[in-house]
Amino acid sequence: MDRFGEIFSFTTFGESHGTAIGCVVDGVPAGLKIDEAYIQEQLDRRRPGQNEFGTKRDEKDRVEILSGVFEGISTGTPIAMIIKNSDQKSRHYSNIKEIFRPGHADFTYFHKYGIRDYRGGGRSSARETAMRVAAGAIAKLILKELGIEVKSGVVAVDGIWAEEIDFDHAKRSEIFALDSSVEDAQKEAILQAKKSNDSVGGVVFVRVENPPIGLGEPVYYKLDSILANAMMSINAAKAVEIGEGVRASELKGSQNNDPISKEGFLSNRSGGILGGISNGEAIELRVHFKPTPSIFKPQKSIDVYGEEIEYKLEGRHDPCVAIRGSVVAEAMAAIVVADMLLLNMSAKMEYLKKVYGDSSLPTLP
Repeated sequence: MDRFGEIFSFTTFGESHGTAIGCVVDGVPAGLKIDEAYIQEQLDRRRPGQNEFGTKRDEKDRVEILSGVFEGISTGTPIAMIIKNSDQKSRHYSNIKEIFRPGHADFTYFHKYGIRDYRGGGRSSARETAMRVAAGAIAKLILKELGIEVKSGVVAVDGIWAEEIDFDHAKRSEIFALDSSVEDAQKEAILQAKKSNDSVGGVVFVRVENPPIGLGEPVYYKLDSILANAMMSINAAKAVEIGEGVRASELKGSQNNDPISKEGFLSNRSGGILGGISNGEAIELRVHFKPTPSIFKPQKSIDVYGEEIEYKLEGRHDPCVAIRGSVVAEAMAAIVVADMLLLNMSAKMEYLKKVYGDSSLPTLP
């Protein structure tokens, strides 16, 4: 399936080396001011070809809105957006036309469908995530109206962990680093891997600030489970931690519980979620990205005929996918929260009465 979300939902389409990529966003309430400059700004954060820490593919990622917006305001109908691909170099992939790249989806796509687009991975390429960022920008416009903000940054690269979390610094950093004191070491790790024709992994930290209590639908549409679903759908994501994450398994209950006072919770080890429902604290999660599988060292594999071969990759690839992955993770978190806000509208009769009990609403004569 290429659709994500229940009420606020989006569907993406297109391939890495196709004519264009696009998405259709549904469930956007009518009357939302659609700031096209803001959507473009979010896409520019993820855009490839900006510095030496990412791929050299130079896509401008100029978004075009096709429907669902009239005079800058959402109409309540599906919002369709496209981005035209402009810097494909498919010839770089001619030597792997019949080869399965280790660590990539080539093998599984081919065996599932009996065909695959070998040019940059086709549908399995992270190129698709640009449209997630576009959809996420619309979700953020909804959240802004409610005073909710989603932030992200890179908390670790190649095992070099941030000791401080500074989202303002991440906005200025070329690699979205959250800690200026380790940023140079993280950059050096990326450049050394790139120099040696290799890649490194990284960890992204996402925080949703000022969420309301009550987001999440028990039992099978819990906020934490859907956030994990959203993050694990991102290319190269291999693990998600919420709150204390894996460390919670090493703690005692007395250490892991968040005490409550009249003023609120005294700690936030739960990551802002209890029983799959937001508790009003900041929602915090970490997404672990594997090293980019596209590396330029000779590798052993097999071809579509089952013959063992050794090949060397060509092309342009990120030495650390977690960097631009942080922008995508932020967008996906915003989409989940926006969807949960709309789902929560039916949680209580008083919510319905606030809308349908209003005598100013239009009625039949």
